[in-house]
Amino acid sequence: MMRHIVMFRRHANVEVQPQLEAELVERMRALPQQIDFIRGWRVAANELDRPICWDYILESDFDDSASVERYLPHPAHQDLVKDLKQYFEWVAVDYTV
Repeated sequence: MMRHIVMFRRHANVEVQPQLEAELVERMRALPQQIDFIRGWRVAANELDRPICWDYILESDFDDSASVERYLPHPAHQDLVKDLKQYFEWVAVDYTV
């Protein structure tokens, strides 16, 4: 099993837009409905206000690294990435569970 974790935070130079942000997060939460080989999926908001914290985390599970590589260019994922990158920056970690 391969775990794919992504942390998101608003770009520093982007005005906070609560409605847009909520829509983007809801689209993140709905992505497994469009990609049937995702095995686990959790999106959560940060709950503590500390400078070191990012705004959201995505924890996802796939059968193997090949599945992660298949997920990344998937059209549904890429459609979301196109919109996310205008509002968020992110970092990712992938590891075997």
